[in-house]
Amino acid sequence: MQSQPPLVAILLALVLFSAPAESPGTQENFIVYKEPGRYGGWPANHGFWQWGDELVVGFKSTWFKAAPGGHKIDRDKPSYHWQARSLDGGQTWKIETELPFADFRKDAKPTPLTKPIDFTAPDFVWKFCFGNLHAGPSWFYVSNDRCKTWRGPYTFAVEGVDRICTRTDLIPLGPRDCLMFGSCAKENDGKEGRVFCARTLDGGLTWKLVSLVGPEPKPGGFAIMPSSVRLTDGTILTTIRRTDPKASGFIEAWRSPDLGETWTFAGRAATEIGGSPPALVKLPDDRVALTYGFREKPFGIRARISDDGGLQWGPEIVLRDDGRDGDLGYPRSLVRPDGKIMTIYYFNGPKDEDRAIEGTLWTPPL
Repeated sequence: MQSQPPLVAILLALVLFSAPAESPGTQENFIVYKEPGRYGGWPANHGFWQWGDELVVGFKSTWFKAAPGGHKIDRDKPSYHWQARSLDGGQTWKIETELPFADFRKDAKPTPLTKPIDFTAPDFVWKFCFGNLHAGPSWFYVSNDRCKTWRGPYTFAVEGVDRICTRTDLIPLGPRDCLMFGSCAKENDGKEGRVFCARTLDGGLTWKLVSLVGPEPKPGGFAIMPSSVRLTDGTILTTIRRTDPKASGFIEAWRSPDLGETWTFAGRAATEIGGSPPALVKLPDDRVALTYGFREKPFGIRARISDDGGLQWGPEIVLRDDGRDGDLGYPRSLVRPDGKIMTIYYFNGPKDEDRAIEGTLWTPPL
C-alpha cells in the first residue's frame, strides 16, 4: 500500500531545494585506497562497518583505461573485491586482499545456509554480492570476527521475489529477526529497477516478502539501491536511487510505521544529481543525514540533513566539489562514537588516471 504526497509537501520541497548550499561544521578529506594504474570504485556495492576505532569498508579494484564516457576501466583485465581496514578511526588504512569473495564471479558456488545467524552478535557482519544487474542472482557471506574471516557464499532467495540483485541494507530487529531491503527486476521490461522489503524470523534460513516499496517505475526508469534506518519512534525510513527518462537522477524517501508492511511517500530528498545511490545514517540527536555523489558540474559529494525523519530536508551540504568528472560517488556512511560522520566513496582527479577510494570525516551543521 502506497500513498502520494500532498501538494503542500511538494511545494515545501521546492523551497528547500532552492535554499543556498551549506558547508559542514568541520571537514577532513583522506585517501583509503589509491594505486597507480588501478581504479578503485563503488563502496555502496559492498559495505561499511565499525567497532569503536576499527573500521572496515569494501570496494572494487580494477584497472584504469581512458575512454570516452562511462566508467574508465579496462574491461579486458580482471577486477577484485577487496576491503580496507582502519584501527585508528579512519586516519590510516590497510588493504586486505586475501578474501573468499575477491574473485567473486569465478569462485562463487553458493550453498544454502544451514545454521541460523545471530544478527545482534557484537562482531557480526553480513555482506551481499550479486551477479547480472538485470537478472541476479544474489548471494551472501557472513563474518563473526569483524571481517577477518568470512563464511560462504550462501544462496539467497525471497519467497515471492524473482531475479534479485541486491546490495547490503539490513535492519536487525532481534537475534533471529531482521529486515532487508533490496532490488529486483521490474515486470514491465525485466530490467533492474524495483525495491522490496523482506524479513527473516529464523536467523536468515528463510526470507519472506513484506512489501514492494513504491510503484513500479516506467520502462527506462528504475528504483534501486535503498539505504534504510529505523528511527527512534520505530518508523522505517528508506531512501532510494531513482531515475526516469525525464530526470537526471534523484533520491526518493519513503516511510513505514509498521516494519515495512505499508509505505508513505515522503518526497524527493535530492534531485538532478546525475545518478548515485544514497547513504543514510541516524545521528545521535535523532536527525538523519543523507550523503550521495553529485554527478553533474561541479562534480563531487554532497549531503542533506533532516530533523523530522525524512519529511523535509535542509539545504545541500557540499562535502566535495573538486571531482574531475561524474564517475564518482556510491558512498557508504557511518557515525563514529564521537558523533562525526565518516563518508567513504570513489573519487577522481585532479589527473584523469586518479581513480581512488577516498573519504570525508565531517560534522553536520547545527
